[in-house]
Amino acid sequence: MNDDLPAPTLGVEEEFVLVDRETGRPVGRNREVAAAASARGLDLELELTSSQVEIATPTAASGPEIGDHLRRLRGILAAAADEVGVDVVACGVPPRVPDSFPVTDTGRYRAIADRYGMLAHEQGISGCHVHVGVPDTETAVAVCNRLRPWLPLLLALAANSAIYRDADSGHASWRSVLWSRWPAAGPPPHLRSAEHFADTVELLVATGTILDPHMLYWDARPSDHLPTVEVRVGDVQMRVEETEIFATVVRAAVMSALDDLRHGGRQARTGVVLDPALLSAAYWIAAHDGVDGRALDPATGALMSVWTRVDQLLTTLAPALDRLGERERVAQALEALRRDGNGATRQRRIFAESGSALAVVRAAMLRRPG
Repeated sequence: MNDDLPAPTLGVEEEFVLVDRETGRPVGRNREVAAAASARGLDLELELTSSQVEIATPTAASGPEIGDHLRRLRGILAAAADEVGVDVVACGVPPRVPDSFPVTDTGRYRAIADRYGMLAHEQGISGCHVHVGVPDTETAVAVCNRLRPWLPLLLALAANSAIYRDADSGHASWRSVLWSRWPAAGPPPHLRSAEHFADTVELLVATGTILDPHMLYWDARPSDHLPTVEVRVGDVQMRVEETEIFATVVRAAVMSALDDLRHGGRQARTGVVLDPALLSAAYWIAAHDGVDGRALDPATGALMSVWTRVDQLLTTLAPALDRLGERERVAQALEALRRDGNGATRQRRIFAESGSALAVVRAAMLRRPG
């Protein structure tokens, strides 16, 4: 690991669902909440459905700084929602749902709804997007190639969408299952170069598969508006501390890939070419089991405990985590995750004890400061 180079910048976007205080079901009031948040100095992004909003941190230099930003932004959002008379839920899918999710009334979102039909009207899912700075698109493409073997494990760690439609979905991350229905979602393809990436996006747009480059929903992609690699594989997290650790792990994974690129020559830029069937299987197992079962290494086909796979990740990322001064903190957080489970584990525990999806909603609500 080259200690002479500055560590890459970090940023996080989090999506949330607005819910009715009595029923816990999503409500289409994102414009009202956005107006109340704007009065408090926070500009929210309106998502595809009118029951969703997104916050975005400023660029940060460390995981703890990201945590501070998220606590502040979540607090403002919770206060704005409180003013409107709704609550904000941090789950990958809403545990209780309406018959459909009204689409936010903008030209672009109306076009998406017209083109994709029920995919848009059954959306209502919330992810956590981690941006890590890279120098250019060519590097971003190469980094994404090298991240592909780890994406299923990152999905398992960040699973937080087990309860849906007042029932246990049978999956730790039901969000990822729903999300995979979109035509350019899931793991990115193996890309040979920035030119190959550009040609692929151009083809998807030209064929009408996606309407614009922003609909490239791959779980790791060169950002279309920032000089970053954007890792989009995780569910939104219930707790800021979980988001902070997840973002730190993603940042270290990007740093490890960057270091390999600097020292490995042309071959390192292509990364491991994975068998698509193995990668698909690794994704499904991760979405199904989360941190409470097995993991499949898509590079070798080896099936193992998810925590054996976590140990492999920590060994790979150790130089990057040491450089960040985060190795011990991340190891302790992952050990706590092993002991207590993640958001999906928590959802299932609450649902089993209460028999109520509304109890899961209330456990995942953002709290107004004070």
